[in-house]
Amino acid sequence: MPLTATTAAPPVNRVGLDRTAMIAVVVCWLFVVFDGYDLIVYGNVIPSLQKEWGISAATAGTLGSLAFLGMMIGAVLAGRLSDVVGRKRAVIGCAIVLSVFTALCALATGPVMFGALRLIAGLGLGGLVPTSNALAAELIPAKWRAAVATMMMSGVPIGGSIAALIGIPVIPNWGWQPMFVFALVPLILLVPIAWKTLPDHTAAVTSTLPDHTAAVTSTEVRPATGFSALLGTRCRSVSIMFALATVVTLLAWYGLGTWLPKLMQGEGTDLGSTLTFALALNLGAVAGSFVTAWGGVRFGTIPTSIVAALLAGLALLTLLTGPPVALIYVIFVLAGVGTHGTQCLIIAAVASYYPDYLRGTALGWALGVGRIGAVAAPQIGGWLLAAGLGADSNFILFGVSALVAALLLTVIWRRFPSPT
Repeated sequence: MPLTATTAAPPVNRVGLDRTAMIAVVVCWLFVVFDGYDLIVYGNVIPSLQKEWGISAATAGTLGSLAFLGMMIGAVLAGRLSDVVGRKRAVIGCAIVLSVFTALCALATGPVMFGALRLIAGLGLGGLVPTSNALAAELIPAKWRAAVATMMMSGVPIGGSIAALIGIPVIPNWGWQPMFVFALVPLILLVPIAWKTLPDHTAAVTSTLPDHTAAVTSTEVRPATGFSALLGTRCRSVSIMFALATVVTLLAWYGLGTWLPKLMQGEGTDLGSTLTFALALNLGAVAGSFVTAWGGVRFGTIPTSIVAALLAGLALLTLLTGPPVALIYVIFVLAGVGTHGTQCLIIAAVASYYPDYLRGTALGWALGVGRIGAVAAPQIGGWLLAAGLGADSNFILFGVSALVAALLLTVIWRRFPSPT
């Protein structure tokens, strides 16, 4: 029997979007763009940091992992916090932390200071996506929730593309520091707008769950909430599967985002040219956000995510054949479509799968635990390079990770049918 649970929170229009809701969704999307810029900017400055500070590839990988470690903690805490104090405060708080500590990275005098600042910035970085997505999901009609959640994530590669485009003229002429100073722009412009436009309340907790995800019985007045419900008997298996799928997907996506410029520079191209490969990856991810949004609506989020993950894995493994440069650009576009598209669809599936009162916690859980892959990717990639195994070892790692994601998502599709 379907189960319904409600709280007394003010209702949100689920029939259509009014102007206020549309503005709020756009603001949330702009925060995701900001998040994407910060995610990719480090990969663009790795060669410069290695040259200036004389650090090894392994140390550069550790510095990259610190931000993702902060993201892992921030995603879990902010997701739960947003269910308690409200989405608006959680979103703005995460944005302030991210902006301030990212900008302070420009003042770092060495890897220790830089790593500490990136770790703290990562707390806001990790919390911004789940809180923004949870808020946006509650402002749109249920039938469009998966598509909008997927398109919301287009902000990540758009932000990454902006980082690459800015880096091409800025880094060679003014160094790596200005790349982090740009993080003050959202603090100055976007946070005041968000304070005025984002709603103060969260949506009414009204959701229908099938038997395999119901966290309460029909006689309960208040449903179980938080991690006790998310990891309770009826939700535990699918929650773990979503988290594992996110781990390997983020390992592939953030591994490429962190190491691609360095990997291609090691293949004999200059910094400017390597950033164009990063741009191809991110533009592919932008396209993937919209293509997979359409596919998710047309064929379902999980089936589409399986195809996207397979596409990414096969494309990356094709690099082992030594294709010509023109085909390499195509491969990175396809890798962007597949890796980021898969993650978009996982977020969309989670946003649609769980009820309102668990949505922030569920998104924070999936993205927080999933950050294990993001934390591991820079470090493992650095170890492989330091061991002299070359760029191909990284492409194998990221390609196989995408294929494992396809396998995990197939299990979810077969064993845990979507409630929507």
